[in-house]
Amino acid sequence: MALRTTPALRTTLGLFAIIGAAAGMASTGVAAADPVSIPFQINPAPFGNPNGSFDAPAMRCAAVVGDQPGVVLITGDKPGGWGCPLSAGVNWINLATGATGAAQLSNGLNGIPAAATLNTGGGQVALILNPVGGGIVTPGLATFFVP
Repeated sequence: MALRTTPALRTTLGLFAIIGAAAGMASTGVAAADPVSIPFQINPAPFGNPNGSFDAPAMRCAAVVGDQPGVVLITGDKPGGWGCPLSAGVNWINLATGATGAAQLSNGLNGIPAAATLNTGGGQVALILNPVGGGIVTPGLATFFVP
């Protein structure tokens, strides 16, 4: 036995189908990707030697993106978040929006590695990380995409 429908019933069923599909799409969130760590390094130049030396190895930092939209975490690239210089200054620019900012890495006290959270917004970001303190150091430079 076939179901007989009227044009009004078909229109009503069609509207319910569209509303149901729209409601389903509205409640479906964007799948969050795992955070991505983008490494970069800072090269010390003891005695003016840009190649460094065995007693002054490169400092390894990382920009971690994808954990939260428009947010970057600058921290060390070694296990536990270590490896980035303490209290270093960070200057950044979002090349997509023109937004700029500055921050300072934490001081690494109480066993907590140096880190800074930057609210850059989404887009291509460039940053310079410049350690404070004595010595000749080549600043770290990184560019990356922030979702």
